[in-house]
Amino acid sequence: MRETTVPVVKDLVLIGGGHTHVAVLKRFGMRPVPGVRLTLITRDVHTPYSGMLPGLVAGHYDFDDIHIDLAPLSRFAGARLFHQPVVGLDLDRRIVRCDGRPPVPYDLLSINIGSTPSLREVPGAAGVVVPVKPISTFVERWQRLRARVTEATGLVRIGVVGAGAGGVELTLSMQFALHRMLAALGRPAGATECHLFGAGETILATHNRGMRRRLERVLRERGVHMHLGQTVASVSPGLITCSDGTTVALDEILWVTQAGAAPWLGEAGLEVDERGFVCVDATLRSVSHPRVFAAGDVAAVVNHPREKAGVFAVRQGAPLAENLRRVLLGRSPRPFRPQRRFLTLVSTGGRHAVGSRGPWSFGGAAVWRWKDWLDRRFMARYSQLPVMAPGSTPALEPGLASPEVLKEISTAAMRCGGCGSKVGATPLERVLDQLRPVRRDDVLIGLESPDDAAVVTVPPGKVQVRTVDAFRAIVSDPFVFGQITANHCLGDIFAMGAEAQTALAVATVPFGLDTKVEDTLVQLLTGAVGVLNDAGAALVGGHTSEGADLALGLSLTGLSDPDALLRKSGLRPGDRLVLTKGIGTGTLFAAEMRMRAKGRWIDGAIQAMRQSSRAAAAALRRHGATACTDVTGFGLLGHLVEMTKASGVDARLALSSVPVLDGALETSGAGLLSSLHPHNVRLRRAVADVERAATDPRYPLLYDPQTAGGLLAGVPADRADACVDDLHAQGYDQAVVIGSVEPRGDAAPIHVE
Repeated sequence: MRETTVPVVKDLVLIGGGHTHVAVLKRFGMRPVPGVRLTLITRDVHTPYSGMLPGLVAGHYDFDDIHIDLAPLSRFAGARLFHQPVVGLDLDRRIVRCDGRPPVPYDLLSINIGSTPSLREVPGAAGVVVPVKPISTFVERWQRLRARVTEATGLVRIGVVGAGAGGVELTLSMQFALHRMLAALGRPAGATECHLFGAGETILATHNRGMRRRLERVLRERGVHMHLGQTVASVSPGLITCSDGTTVALDEILWVTQAGAAPWLGEAGLEVDERGFVCVDATLRSVSHPRVFAAGDVAAVVNHPREKAGVFAVRQGAPLAENLRRVLLGRSPRPFRPQRRFLTLVSTGGRHAVGSRGPWSFGGAAVWRWKDWLDRRFMARYSQLPVMAPGSTPALEPGLASPEVLKEISTAAMRCGGCGSKVGATPLERVLDQLRPVRRDDVLIGLESPDDAAVVTVPPGKVQVRTVDAFRAIVSDPFVFGQITANHCLGDIFAMGAEAQTALAVATVPFGLDTKVEDTLVQLLTGAVGVLNDAGAALVGGHTSEGADLALGLSLTGLSDPDALLRKSGLRPGDRLVLTKGIGTGTLFAAEMRMRAKGRWIDGAIQAMRQSSRAAAAALRRHGATACTDVTGFGLLGHLVEMTKASGVDARLALSSVPVLDGALETSGAGLLSSLHPHNVRLRRAVADVERAATDPRYPLLYDPQTAGGLLAGVPADRADACVDDLHAQGYDQAVVIGSVEPRGDAAPIHVE
């Protein structure tokens, strides 16, 4: 994220990464508002461009061609990226509710979550039909439909409900793709049959007659069965019943009609229309709540009603960004009038398209090439982000802060060092009131009755294991960062074969207004405490201070029977080396900092870092692990060298077996490596025949520093396969045997194959 010395004064929260919000993000990245903290809360880290979905179905585009990657775009905008769906709003308290985490406060809110087909009005539709929106879900179902057609021995009948532009285009693209797939398999195109259902007497009721005729002709030529002038009365598995009683047997039913809105919008108290869409005025501001804006399909512009089409969402980007900026600075928003006439381009499956604007219609291969050029140009706006030159020290713009806030900011800017840098007692007390650390009988004095220090007992016959670790934030979401840090720090306890007991936290948060500092601490510590609680560790105290960067450290204690401890020094010749997680977090986040990592790669790495090693340690103990360590900052090779040195053995590593996180080979191959990587590479002297090993693209990842990495253990050879099966059953999908232990030789201790 873009670093700034200006304290946070206001929070602008964007819900959804739709076509309008991507424009807002880019515009705020090009011209940020100092003192405004931008947060994007989104269900998907890749937002699909609906105009290119038929091209993906037809096989003309791949996933990345039609998706805007919100991870680099958010970093460009200086926005925090919270990857999870919203479940509700509290408009009085100005908070956004998400499952499983503290509410997210806002000063100004914008909603751009699109629409979803409404299935409530058609009996039986829910759970049977495949809605085209959300598109991310549909893409998965489309792949399953292709597989179903491939495996079918008889006719597969497919129905599309909705005869607007979207339904017609999807029908033709899907039919084209399936026919081409069947031809490649040597099977006849007649193995599939397509049906199109529309309530109106004609397709594309809102478009001109010329365009309708062109597309009707294509549908007839392709043998698509059209059922027009009848609504779908009910749906049951394998069957559609129309309002006139006609029934049509179908194997798959796709739904591209009757758009509706998320129910939590109206439930929150926002004024919505009869279909649940947020009622907004010409400035895109809610008519009932002036601190809320909405755009795209989810908005109903009261004085300028328009159909739900991506072109309107795209055009709303600039005026929405400007109006959000104006309201943040205490100015009145400006009205925006959407265009009445707009260009429509509908592909027909192959590289052919039909278009219209106003009374005109046209078609042909050249129209498809034009559409392709327009779509790719739009996508390039968000995939080819400019490099922004560093500017002068930013200052708050007039109107952003009240005189009272300006006074508090001036005090914050003069923060002292030493104990003068601590977070104030009042906000800290409010934070602690919201935490729910687990209680333990061996904690005599902890957070439930705070004192100068915690007091903890060690049960008879147990030994206490102690460790500490800390680092700056690796992700922009403080809640997720708290989870990652807790898992990382607990790794040492679990690697020793111990169970977690207590934790002390040391947190540093960027200075600012008390309310903003408080929110950051709540998010951070709630994430950490949730992981600690799951591990059975009680948070018993800590220290909080203000500083330049968000950071968190934990000092942990654990308990173990003396004879049950696992150490690095227990490897024996013949043991198999088992690794419980994939590697690659260092290179992936080095790439993310440079906006060169795909969002799904980073999301996959985050999911790996959020996975606790507690169950993995238990599985390793069940299968007689002889030695163990957690793979963290020194990389896989560095920690393996520590084990071989302590055990007096050599190790043979099967490089092709080392599990790698998605995207890590690409980022490492591009030279996007962690700043710690060069220091870790100094251990290459421990590798026998390093020149040969270095030719493998996985080789640099041996030195990649890991955050919240997996466990590396020695397991008896006759139990290794069962151990890996056990790990898989516990959810460690990438757990694998990566090598073996050999007697100590005269050469370098690590032999890479």
